[in-house]
Amino acid sequence: MAVFKLFALLLFIFPVLSAALTEVKAQRDKDEPYVGVNIGTDVSNLLPPTKLVAFLQQQKVTHIRLYDADPDILKALSKTKIRVIVSVPNNQILGIGSSNTTAANWISRNVVAFYPDTLITTVAVGDEVLTTVPSLAVMLMPAIESLYSALVASNLHNQIKISTPHASNIILDSFPPSQAYFNETFSPVIVQLLRFLSRTSSPLMMNMYPYYVFMQNKGVVPLDNSLFKPLTPSKEMVDPNTLLHYTNVLDAMIDSAYSSMKNLNVSDVVVLVTETGWPSKGDSKEPYATVDNADTYNSNLIKHIFDRSGTPFHPEYTSSVYIYELFNEDLRSSPVSEANWGLFYANSTPVYLLHVSGSGEFLANDTTNQTYCVAMDGVDGKTLQTALDWACGPGRANCSEIQPGENCYSPNNVKNHASYAFDSYYEKEGRSAGSCDFKGVAMITTTDPSHGVCVFPGSKIISNRTNTVVNSTSATSGVDASRFIGTRPLEDGLRIFWGLILGFICILFAL
Repeated sequence: MAVFKLFALLLFIFPVLSAALTEVKAQRDKDEPYVGVNIGTDVSNLLPPTKLVAFLQQQKVTHIRLYDADPDILKALSKTKIRVIVSVPNNQILGIGSSNTTAANWISRNVVAFYPDTLITTVAVGDEVLTTVPSLAVMLMPAIESLYSALVASNLHNQIKISTPHASNIILDSFPPSQAYFNETFSPVIVQLLRFLSRTSSPLMMNMYPYYVFMQNKGVVPLDNSLFKPLTPSKEMVDPNTLLHYTNVLDAMIDSAYSSMKNLNVSDVVVLVTETGWPSKGDSKEPYATVDNADTYNSNLIKHIFDRSGTPFHPEYTSSVYIYELFNEDLRSSPVSEANWGLFYANSTPVYLLHVSGSGEFLANDTTNQTYCVAMDGVDGKTLQTALDWACGPGRANCSEIQPGENCYSPNNVKNHASYAFDSYYEKEGRSAGSCDFKGVAMITTTDPSHGVCVFPGSKIISNRTNTVVNSTSATSGVDASRFIGTRPLEDGLRIFWGLILGFICILFAL
């Protein structure tokens, strides 16, 4: 009889506790910080929507922000797990803020028509309206409220948030963070906005660029602090009022936003960093816009977010961030840096290789994945020959395989030989940032260029490493994955589950 009771009890509690564990895991995953990307469209030959979404999936990108609500992209995102912020362009705020009908039509056309097949998480109303189009400031809150009412009417207000991204310069006296405050010029709008965000559990969206902080404060803000580089205690920034230590500029900027909200008696609104990044190229006035610095900033940023260390003021909460941006927007005007914030070129090859090992599977252009350096299409033979001569000469690439009679001699043309030499040099340099350039005639690819009996240097190296990689992956993948998919709370839940089971067994036998 006792066994029967136990069996019946297990049948009852197992589905209940399983459902509870599923809910715990879902909530934890929802609260996990993430890294997303902004997708600007001032790009020559932007990938068609279906190929763009396939590329995002290949790169393990889970969150994106659009600067509009492109219906073709939203349709292509259908049935994927990619979460998207859609945006109301600044030039539509006046019409939406002036008419509830216009707001309702916008939500119907750009949200309801796609949700839930397309996972729209947030509507961003405008971009840096208060500082770039101050004449629209008076219409910002009416537009937000009208759009929210439209979401309520569609019963989507609990699933989809509404906010508006701000430039960081709406905050004055930002260091030390404890002294920061919102520019009083914008107070009427900001007070209303924060009340709305608090009431609807929506985030304060901030565009934060340590690059500009560094450029505007050279000699005061060290470069290492801006790039998340490890610091000795003497180089950490210290807030004299709180004695909190800051090891990087972004955390200080985020805490300045929290302090500014605290000054207005708001403490339940979280900061979402809707833009941050570092340019990989600049003009003569931007000497710190380099591939190495961009690589360092974004790689360290990703690791910092997935480490979930929070900020000194709020160590319990890590803000999610959106990197600016996915592609270099080559149609942007001067300065040169404006066109060079992307992680990838328009043809989807990486501008540089991020170093984000141990941060889950976010972005496949990590150095843990195999890449190759090859000659670009459309480059004239004379230019390629010059680069080939340098690679095999001063560059000391191993070019023995492209000599007559060797495995990679055929096809006997300068592009094939240059690709082999470029890849040899690239591997010799450890695939370091800038080692696949050759004055703009080379590019990085994830497609193995080996053919027939010709095996490229990168393929040889990856083949030799296969066993090591497999063994290393089996030993570490559980730890790395837990950062991204949240397995640790599930393990905790299972411990609770089996603890309860054992408890019930003891009670039954006691009876």
